[in-house]
Amino acid sequence: MRETPFPGSWAPPYARPVFYITGGMLIALSAAMLLPVAVDLIDGDPDWKAFLIASIITFACGAVLMRTTRCRLSGGLTVRQAFLLTPVAWTTVALFGAIPLYISDYAQLRDSFTNAFFEAMSGLTTTGATVIVGLDTAPQGILLWRALLQWLGGIGIIGVAIAILPALGVGGMQLFRTESSDRSEKVMPRVREIAAGIFLIYLGLTVLCGLAYWLVAMTPFEALAHALTTVSTAGFSTSDASLGHWDSAALHWIATLFMLSGAVPFVLYLRLTQGQHDALRDSQVWFLAGLLAVVIVAVATWLTLAGGHGVADALRLAAFNVVSVVTTTGYATADYTLWGNVMVGLFFGLMFVGGCTGSTTGGMKIFRFQVMIRMLHSHFLRLLYPRGVFPRVYAGRVLPDDVIGSVVVFFSLYFICYSALTVAMMAFNLDFLTSASAAVAVLSNVGPGLGPTIGPAGNFATLPDASKWLLCFGMLLGRLELFSVLILFLPQFWRG
Repeated sequence: MRETPFPGSWAPPYARPVFYITGGMLIALSAAMLLPVAVDLIDGDPDWKAFLIASIITFACGAVLMRTTRCRLSGGLTVRQAFLLTPVAWTTVALFGAIPLYISDYAQLRDSFTNAFFEAMSGLTTTGATVIVGLDTAPQGILLWRALLQWLGGIGIIGVAIAILPALGVGGMQLFRTESSDRSEKVMPRVREIAAGIFLIYLGLTVLCGLAYWLVAMTPFEALAHALTTVSTAGFSTSDASLGHWDSAALHWIATLFMLSGAVPFVLYLRLTQGQHDALRDSQVWFLAGLLAVVIVAVATWLTLAGGHGVADALRLAAFNVVSVVTTTGYATADYTLWGNVMVGLFFGLMFVGGCTGSTTGGMKIFRFQVMIRMLHSHFLRLLYPRGVFPRVYAGRVLPDDVIGSVVVFFSLYFICYSALTVAMMAFNLDFLTSASAAVAVLSNVGPGLGPTIGPAGNFATLPDASKWLLCFGMLLGRLELFSVLILFLPQFWRG
């Protein structure tokens, strides 16, 4: 894309669109900060000043950034610019999102910029790992801001997954190219055509979820905060006990349903509203449903036979916690690490999975497991019948070699990053279970790990500060599908 620079432009031509768009995102973020201002004013909490100051700072920086990097975006973004945009925008927004937390009167965040940034990055990447102890008594403005960051991160990653990653061919995502992406020339030329529809669906699901929570058991504020973090499959709660704080079977089933709604490709909802009922045959959705059904029945059976739970109670506990982990939401109604070593191993494995591509979930994504299964099946058949021809088919289409190669590379890179992060965490004298589960918790954006420290009944507050910065990098790495971040470390990227 050839840029026509405006007077005052300081950034290199290829980076101007990146900083210009990031400036616009900061202005939008500054507007979102006014909501906690209103909540704290109504609640009589002095933290409204922190959010107002942060809003002014964020708006000023965003305006200056847009003014000094003005450029025309009518032609879209090049592939190089799109790779640069995602990590720059995510990191910048998280950095400014941490400002009101750091300058607030809330001691747990005010005393440590590390904790404030960790909380903001965890929110924006919809990870749900927290360093706050005593959520039940935390100021409402801070609780709302955490939820808003997760909601904004959820809609943001849907846009990235639909408009940017398929065009970049990241980890096999080119399989989901639509008319809104074209790798040959530009990225994001016609995103606005589908963005409005998806945003309305996302907003509508959030409103329905909030109303359901309110009607069943929660106060209006609790319902709003949890609706924002349920549909975004993010997991921040207003209570240390997460949704286990509410002893309501109806509430837990509602949460399970809306966590599932966030794990479905949002393009599917859009197609259904347009009368395209063939969307109901989406292979990702059916594979996810089948996997969840099998695991939920298995866990419920285990709880009934070994845990002394009734059938209905076991089914509710199993459905909620399995769906929460697989969709990378991270809510909990019980400490499932106390259900036995078998369950610890099972939930550890489920943390890798994730939901469908084009949803708000993290993890490795269902379609990649489907591609690997088809590839392995074809390989075994060729071992039996060397002269046979066994096409690898996905969703009625023959899988191109570049998609298969990209998926294999993604799996390899994921486990290399996972292993490196685990070892790095152990360098801080953390035990293996804490280190290994923390690594997958941030790479898959699940939130809580396993064990007494960072498990569903714990948090990340006691971890060393240096490890928290490392985990923040892991959250960003996992949220942006690895390649979008790691490619920036390639010298050739900066020579183009």
